[in-house]
Amino acid sequence: MSKGKLQKFAEMETFKNVFQYPYSRAEQEPFPMKGRWREDYFHNDNPIVLELGCGKGEYAVGLAQLYPEMNFIGVDIKGARMHKGAKEALEMGLGNVAFLRTNIEIIDRFFGPDEVAEIWLTFSDPQMKNPRKRLSSTFFLDRYRRFLTDGGTVHLKTDSNFLFTYTTLMVEKNHLPLLFRTEDLYHTDGIDEATRRILAIQTYYERQWMERGLNIRYMKFCLPREGRLEEPDVEIPLDDYRSYYRSKRSSLEFSV
Repeated sequence: MSKGKLQKFAEMETFKNVFQYPYSRAEQEPFPMKGRWREDYFHNDNPIVLELGCGKGEYAVGLAQLYPEMNFIGVDIKGARMHKGAKEALEMGLGNVAFLRTNIEIIDRFFGPDEVAEIWLTFSDPQMKNPRKRLSSTFFLDRYRRFLTDGGTVHLKTDSNFLFTYTTLMVEKNHLPLLFRTEDLYHTDGIDEATRRILAIQTYYERQWMERGLNIRYMKFCLPREGRLEEPDVEIPLDDYRSYYRSKRSSLEFSV
């Protein structure tokens, strides 16, 4: 690990808005604030919104600035990236945003029933080869149900046609209430001003995609608690890249 990363990890240990519970720690030590984020950290009764895979924390911090009457938690396992958003939030005195460094696969260990009102998935890895790891898969949606309010909102903002198509098929297959969907966010008419302000927050990765001329896709849907979720059995064309200026490894053209 580089000296710079070690310094960031050491500094984050002193941040009052960061909670570090990677899988190895979470296995040994139950999270004491599960079900008590409002009482023990935020000290209010405002709704809690999660950003899963928050990266540098741009969305969590941006939303916290726009909505001081709500609480936001950015979640990621990459601490060196998270450091930037956590430090900015402290410097700006934002008491309504926190960061949780952990593996999203065990996200349900950190929140109690009905503790979270909304979830944001911002530029998640599409995981084209492994359906189980997609953050909008049945594996993850079932976990979200354990702490999301019944019918709570899930937002997906992505450059990936593969992940967007997959999530659309998930919504259709399971008859989840679709609230909004666009394949070209910044060239879509009829978006109300409040929503446009939220969606105008741009992450580091989003700016990269836009520089390449890629469409930014967005959708939001409700996640009812009842009903068995099923995966769509449809072949989906693969994206021709994995990340910024990096082509996909596989020569395959489709996946399910």
